[in-house]
Amino acid sequence: MSKRKRLTVLLSIMALAGSMAAGCSNNANSGSDETNTANNTQNKPADGTSANSGTNETATPSADTPVDGGSLTVGTFSDIVSVNPLYVTDTASGDLASFLNANLYDLDRSNNLVVQPWSLAAELPTISADGLTYTVKLKPEAKWSDGQPVTADDVKFTFDTIKNPKAGAPGISTFDKVDTVTKVDDHTVEIKLKHLYAPFLYALNSSVVPYHILKDVPPAELEKNPYGTDPAKTITNGPWVWTKWAQGQYTTVEANSNYWASVKPHIKTVTLKIYADQNTQTQALLKGDVDLVASVPLTIVDTVKAKDNLTVVSEPGPSYEFIQFNFKEDNFPDKYVLFQSQKTRQAIATAVNRQGMVDNILKGTGKLLNAPFLPTSWAYDESSTVNYAYDTEKAKTMLAEDGWKPGKDGILEKDGHRFSFELQYNAGNARREQVAAVVQQNLKDVGIEVVPKAIDFSAWIDQNVTPGKFEAILLGWSLSNPDPDGESIFSSKYFPPGQNSGWYKNTKLDELWVKGYSTVDQNERKAAYAEVAKEISTDLPYVFLYQYGAPEAYDKNKIHFAEDDKPVPTNAYGYFYNVINWWTTK
Repeated sequence: MSKRKRLTVLLSIMALAGSMAAGCSNNANSGSDETNTANNTQNKPADGTSANSGTNETATPSADTPVDGGSLTVGTFSDIVSVNPLYVTDTASGDLASFLNANLYDLDRSNNLVVQPWSLAAELPTISADGLTYTVKLKPEAKWSDGQPVTADDVKFTFDTIKNPKAGAPGISTFDKVDTVTKVDDHTVEIKLKHLYAPFLYALNSSVVPYHILKDVPPAELEKNPYGTDPAKTITNGPWVWTKWAQGQYTTVEANSNYWASVKPHIKTVTLKIYADQNTQTQALLKGDVDLVASVPLTIVDTVKAKDNLTVVSEPGPSYEFIQFNFKEDNFPDKYVLFQSQKTRQAIATAVNRQGMVDNILKGTGKLLNAPFLPTSWAYDESSTVNYAYDTEKAKTMLAEDGWKPGKDGILEKDGHRFSFELQYNAGNARREQVAAVVQQNLKDVGIEVVPKAIDFSAWIDQNVTPGKFEAILLGWSLSNPDPDGESIFSSKYFPPGQNSGWYKNTKLDELWVKGYSTVDQNERKAAYAEVAKEISTDLPYVFLYQYGAPEAYDKNKIHFAEDDKPVPTNAYGYFYNVINWWTTK
């Protein structure tokens, strides 16, 4: 028998994975400011050294004394898509889901896997000596909002569904490494992997779905099932329950009066109010119509800081932005992929003034990136990447060498194909609007026509990004998984509806991702990811732009929390870190 050992390992902070993001996926596309959710476990804030009983009511509480009741209104500019943990792939949905769905395990401020009072698991998982078997024990008191217990059936059903290709769940890139999920008893699950997969631990930082509600739904029909989109049909197991969704206007949750955990939420009502864009939502904060926004445009951040009642938290987050190319010919009017040549892609990277974006749009708050590893990751190695310095004349030369010649209107042509493409991005994102304008001008300078197109975020993700229907997009990844594995985004195994939405294929890179996760030796993994960084920055499925952070701002006179529960901007969904412990006053 394998000798079991309890996992107590400290996992280093980082970033990457692929999503489109979220529900049972570690990366997320976020429209609330920027991104997707990438990889293979759902992004949710968690940790909590402080605990509350939810019963602290006093007639005249001090500023440091939690009070029950009250409301929290959050400003956003993107509507949700679904809060079904199987299909959360965007930041807006992930925000709402973090109030509704409990995780098996949570992450602390340093991205260590932990058991919180509100986690579904009773203790840290045990892992067999060979690293292939994980055993998870659930808290017997955990239950769904309809009163039914959370059991091993729910965990087994969730994981088996994610690994089923018919379900189309973005988390398949992690769970296809799972061989079997076995119910040991009502509160114990044993998960056996097909082979060593170093990042699997973080897959357990995820939510589950109710077996008793969804067991009879065919896997291919789960995504369109009203569970996750209809509040009346969405049973959850977190501190709040979903009460209303007025599409395009707001979503509301109420404290779960039948909540099972020893720690109860102080805040009674949370409303996520949707505005037209970042500027409008921030103006609502300045006027006092909302209490918190997670993405203040840098152009007005000084105005927000000047308000005595507002606190601004501004640090680079676990996110990076990129221009993604599409490699599927069906997405181009004449079936000709404009970006099929590596040299053309390198020329575009050379033509784009990335440093100018960091200096002038991000006001110096970002950092250039050439590969999908953030500077906070142990996998980051700047020396292993190819850097593309801004050089218009060099880009022109590269394009000419690759066969592109000016047409009658000055736009480049090759083999009878005009170099003109649509660059999609999400409407309401002030930063992306500016970046798209810079890209348009930079590429015009070298003879390429760019047609920017802003699309409502939720519709865009559902209709264009997830199915891979675009020519090029300006988007970002919000990295919820601290492990650097990026197979789910960049491997040809995960074409749409997987997270490789650009239909990119690179056999060498496919093999390098496997090499990177097939050992637990961090030095060996780091060496593999250095090879990844070199290959991906040479071949360029993306033009990697920069790491960035979206300043969070909140009304400090209304929103209160202990020091251990304050927002963590460097973590995915860190702006709601330990929100169960927060309280509000008028």
